[in-house]
Amino acid sequence: MAVNYVCRHCRTFIGRIDSDQISEEKLGFHFLTPAERRDIIAYNSGGEITVRITCDYCTEALESHPELSLLANPLQ
Repeated sequence: MAVNYVCRHCRTFIGRIDSDQISEEKLGFHFLTPAERRDIIAYNSGGEITVRITCDYCTEALESHPELSLLANPLQ
C-alpha cells in the first residue's frame, strides 16, 4: 500500500509511505469519523491513498494570520 501525504492548502508533497506492512489501523485512520475520512483521505483506482494534511509552512501562516482560515483556499 502506498500512502502519499499532501498539504491541503498549498498542495505541497510532504512524504510517502510505501510498504506492504502498513495498514489503515497502524496509521490511525480508524479513529476518524466517516466525515473526517471523506475530508482527509482520498483513494485512487491504483490502490494508492492520498492524505491531505497541513504542512508546517501553512500551519505557521494560519497561526500568524487566523483570518486566512475564513477563505476557501487561503494559501494557494
